[in-house]
Amino acid sequence: MKYFDKILIANRGEIAIRIMRACRELGIETVAIYSEPDRNALHVRYADEAFCVGEAHPSKSYLNKERICNVAKKSGAEAIHPGYGFLAENAGFAKLVEEEGLTFIGPSWKTIEMLGSKIESKRAMREAGVPVLPGTPEGVTSIDEARRVAAEIGYPVIVKASAGGGGIGMHIVKNEDQLEEAIEKGKRIAESAFGDPTIFVEKYLTKPRHLEIQILADGTGHTVHLYDRECSIQRRHQKLLEEAPSPIMTPELRERMAESAITVAKTANYKNAGTVEFLYSNGDYYFMEVNTRLQVEHTVTEFITGIDVVKQQIAIAAGYDLAMDQEDISIRGHAIECRINAEDPLNNFAADPGKIVRYRSPGGPGIRVDSGVHMGYTIPAHYDSMIAKLCAWGMNREEAIQRMRRAIYEYVIIGVKTTLPLHYAIMQNPYFIAGETHTHFLQEGHIAASLRRYLHEEEARMQTLATSLRQGKQVAAITAAVDVYIRKNTR
Repeated sequence: MKYFDKILIANRGEIAIRIMRACRELGIETVAIYSEPDRNALHVRYADEAFCVGEAHPSKSYLNKERICNVAKKSGAEAIHPGYGFLAENAGFAKLVEEEGLTFIGPSWKTIEMLGSKIESKRAMREAGVPVLPGTPEGVTSIDEARRVAAEIGYPVIVKASAGGGGIGMHIVKNEDQLEEAIEKGKRIAESAFGDPTIFVEKYLTKPRHLEIQILADGTGHTVHLYDRECSIQRRHQKLLEEAPSPIMTPELRERMAESAITVAKTANYKNAGTVEFLYSNGDYYFMEVNTRLQVEHTVTEFITGIDVVKQQIAIAAGYDLAMDQEDISIRGHAIECRINAEDPLNNFAADPGKIVRYRSPGGPGIRVDSGVHMGYTIPAHYDSMIAKLCAWGMNREEAIQRMRRAIYEYVIIGVKTTLPLHYAIMQNPYFIAGETHTHFLQEGHIAASLRRYLHEEEARMQTLATSLRQGKQVAAITAAVDVYIRKNTR
C-alpha cells in the first residue's frame, strides 16, 4: 500500500533520516531540504532529491515557510513531514501547506493553534474534566492579580510564557519579593522568542515527575494510546533521558492518565500522532501541554509496542483509518533512550560544536542508534547539539539498563565533548536504578560527585577503543569509495 508517491521532509539530521527510512520501507520517494552548511549532511545524501533552501541561520532556511512550500511543489511532493523542532508546531506553516494544496503530516493547523496556547489549552482541558495545576486562568494583566493568585495557591510558583516551550521564559518564584521582576522578565523573553508577551502563573511542584502518553488519532475520531513514557531527567527543562514504560506506573494510574490523554485528544479534535504531557507528584497528575508532533523519544514507544509511529503518521495523513483498537496494543519489555549531545556536562551543558575525528556507534542485541553524523562530520554551531539518540531495549528494566551501559561503553565519539559520561553516571546511579527520579534529578549532589570520575574513565576508554579506528591508507581508500558510492546512488 502506497500512501503518497513523494514526501518532502522539512527538517535535518537524524529525524530527517528517521522519516526517510519509513518512507523508503513504504516505497515513497523523499525530498530533503538543506541550508548551505548542511550541503554534505547525511540526510541530504540519503534522500532521493535534495534542494538548498538558504543560508545557515534557520530563519533563512529551515524556517522559511514559503520557500519550503515552493520546493515541495517544484519537486512534485504531495505531502510535507515537519519532523520535530523548526516548523513542526507552527500553525501558520501547517495552514500554508494546506492552502498550497499539499498535505501536512500532522494535526490540523486549527488544532496546533488551539493547543499552542498553554492558557487556552489548559482552560479547555479544565472544562473537560482533566486535572490541571492551579494558577491564573488568563494571561497575567497586572502584578496585583499575580500576587493575589500566588498567595492563594502558595509559593513557590512558576511564571511561564503562554506560547512558549523548551523551558524558554520560565522563572521559578520562591516568594512575593521575586514575583514582579520574574513577570516583567518573562514578558520580555516571551515577546522576543515567540512574538507573544502573554505569560501566566501557576503552582510550582518542587520535585515532580514528567510523564507522558503517546496517542494516535485518525480522521474518524478513533483514538488509541501507545502507553506511557517517563521523561523526568532534564537539563534546563529539556529532556536528556526517556524510558518506557514509566517505572512508577501502576495499572490504576495508567488507566486514569490514558483516559485523560484520550479526553485531551477528543477535546482538541486531534488527528495524527501527538503526546499529552503531565506532571506527577504525590499520587496526583496534572495536564501540562500537548506536543502536536512526532516526539524525539518516540523510539522507546516503538520498542515496547512494535508500532512504527512515523508510518502511522503517514497513513493517517493519507486519509486511512487506524488499523488497530486499544486491545490490540500491549507493552513488551522496557526501553531507554539517551540523548547524546555535543555538550559539556561539567560546564553547564555548554554546546561544543566541532569536527568528529573518531566515531564508532554501538550495536548488538536490543540497541538502536538514530543519528545523522559520521566520522569526519562537523557539528555546526547553528542548530541543536544532538549527535544521536541511543536506545536500549530489554525484557525488563534491569536488562534495558544493563544493555545501555554496554552500549555506552562501546560508543566512541572523539573530537567534541559529549553527554556520554553523564549518561554512564546515570546508568550507575542507585537512585535511577531504583526508579527514583524527578525533574531536578541532575541538580542533586550524587550525580555531580560521580560525573568527574566517569568523565575521566570514559575519555580513557574511548582513546583505547579508538586505536582500531585510526585510518591507514587502505581504510581511507575504502571510506572514500563508499562516500563516492553514496553520492552517486542516493540522489
